[in-house]
Amino acid sequence: MTYSLVQLKEDFLVETSVSKTQSINTVKSYSQDLDQFFDFLSEKACGKQLEDLTPADLKPEHIRRFAVHLGRQAYKGSTISRKLSAVRSFCRFLTRRGVVDENPAKGVSARKAHAYLPKVLSQEDIARIISVIDTATPLGMRDRAIIELLYGSGLRVSELASLNVGDIDYSLGFVQVTGKGGKERFVPLGSIALDALGRYLDEGRPVLEQKHPKQSQELSLMRQPLFLNRLGKRLSDRSIRRILYKYILLAGIDPKGLSPHTLRHSFATHLLSGGADLRSVQEMLGHSSIKTTQIYTHVMPERLRQVYKSAHPRARGNQAKAQRVAGETPSERGGKHDGSS
Repeated sequence: MTYSLVQLKEDFLVETSVSKTQSINTVKSYSQDLDQFFDFLSEKACGKQLEDLTPADLKPEHIRRFAVHLGRQAYKGSTISRKLSAVRSFCRFLTRRGVVDENPAKGVSARKAHAYLPKVLSQEDIARIISVIDTATPLGMRDRAIIELLYGSGLRVSELASLNVGDIDYSLGFVQVTGKGGKERFVPLGSIALDALGRYLDEGRPVLEQKHPKQSQELSLMRQPLFLNRLGKRLSDRSIRRILYKYILLAGIDPKGLSPHTLRHSFATHLLSGGADLRSVQEMLGHSSIKTTQIYTHVMPERLRQVYKSAHPRARGNQAKAQRVAGETPSERGGKHDGSS
């Protein structure tokens, strides 16, 4: 019996979810990326209805054409690489299951993603964002705690949204985080973040909790969601993004390219700039490979170059100033000659 690619995709997603080798968000991305690939096969490559696509339609040339198609759609190199990764994972699954004799993606080289430097907020910008939060209200107390925790511990927004009250250890000053692939890690909390969390839990959260009393009756306090919305329910990833965007605008900072992940980038960069070792930062971020963490080592030299260019008298752009201070212009310097060789 020949199964359709659509049916096999569901089996693939179930296996990936059960094995917990990938996070929930990654499994969701796999599903969306494979749907896009199947649409391409149906409309551009094979001329079949979606439900009629079979493993026989998975050919190396189709996968290569899909990559070219994505490039023409102006996707970033990193996004194309991610989508091709989903296709390759699916093809490996089909090979393991014996659905195909040979992996159709084996001969397709991975598209090289362009290296980029993550955007980082300065310590002054972060202070400005925090300063515009009205902490006289329960929601303001919550928002202050959220931003302090994102920057103070470098959590992913999905990790922060999934925190429960019991995940904060005040005696030791740590937060227990469940990251990608269900991996748990412990990240230290600074005193400022702990103070903000403590005030939210003492004064802000009880007010929000009253909006959804059933939740507190069904779950013990330690298992209840840490951050609540106006209705007393768990705050979503999307809401956290909106909260940060709101305060970025209020602080008068250009929001282009900024997100909760920017605070994670800032956390790592500021730690390394302050002398933290790469392995410790890797552990706190929950990176499985240190290569992922090494991107932050490229941010610091760039920042140092900018400081050098703006401050050093011999840097390009400051040469004229240095020459004026020395009391000569380029023409004067070139025109001086005492006849000696």
